[in-house]
Amino acid sequence: MRLVAFLSLAVLAATSMHAGCVGQNLITALPPDQRAALQVAADAVPYARGNLWQATKGAQVVTLIGTYHLDDPRHAASLARLAGPLAAAATLLVEAGPAEEAALRADIAQNPDRLANSAGPALREALSEEDWLRLSDALRSRGFAPVFAAQMQPWYLSSLLAIPPCQFTDTTQEVGLDKQVMAMATARALPIAALEPYDTVFGIFDSFTTPEQVTMLVQTLDAAAVDDDMAITLSDSYFSGQSRLFWEYTRLQLMILSGATQAEADRQVAMLEEAMITRRNRAWLPVITAAAARGPVVAAFGALHLSGQHGVLNLLAAEGWVVLPLSP
Repeated sequence: MRLVAFLSLAVLAATSMHAGCVGQNLITALPPDQRAALQVAADAVPYARGNLWQATKGAQVVTLIGTYHLDDPRHAASLARLAGPLAAAATLLVEAGPAEEAALRADIAQNPDRLANSAGPALREALSEEDWLRLSDALRSRGFAPVFAAQMQPWYLSSLLAIPPCQFTDTTQEVGLDKQVMAMATARALPIAALEPYDTVFGIFDSFTTPEQVTMLVQTLDAAAVDDDMAITLSDSYFSGQSRLFWEYTRLQLMILSGATQAEADRQVAMLEEAMITRRNRAWLPVITAAAARGPVVAAFGALHLSGQHGVLNLLAAEGWVVLPLSP
């Protein structure tokens, strides 16, 4: 499930520091032949590189920015580049706007079973003793008591633990690029609309069986040894416009850290891409085009939704939009 959280995401340096994380870029550290193979796989899909794009169809204009959901000082350059498009826009589209976030919080408060697993056996019973101890240690490193996990949904724990301790604070996700773009829009009195209903996330995770969720949680624990390195690799990949390269690396990581075969890794990556990215992209397209018919649009969403055969950019191109990169 670490893939899920890093998908909500060229190497700058072999070692660096971001948001308190110190480690190496794992893609840079690969042998040259493996690194080259990953790059070939990433570049084989449409619109593989870049975070900032513009799509036009007649007089209609959509500016698209792939986002990184965690804080980083390098967001300042993206915000500066978006100032013009936001000033001209009639609407900002995001994955979840203020209204959706409020609705999500209210839903969870009224329906704790959204996150808790009160109907089935406790997670403690589904994990080996070793995995339970690893989960307990991972939770403690983020300020949670192990008892917190006993009745929680495995997908929720996986998403929580996918943020490494070096980046984990109460406000970790409150200052990512999405939030900063929304703040700019609010300051300009620009209407903010959501690309999808607030409860979409629950439908996504309901599509995974409990055993599948437990497997993903164990794989998240397998990757704990390289938490800081993964944080560095993700952010470096994003800020160089290479989120697709990171996506391809997660396939390799499954085989290295979890012992998955190539076929198993391919199956899991395809399952996650369909559930987390492709289905949502298809649902977003009519929302984007309908908004564009009413005036210029800025659309900000996770960078992995941009690229690929079923990425937002290629879906727009298939409907006759002219899609071009904007200079950084």
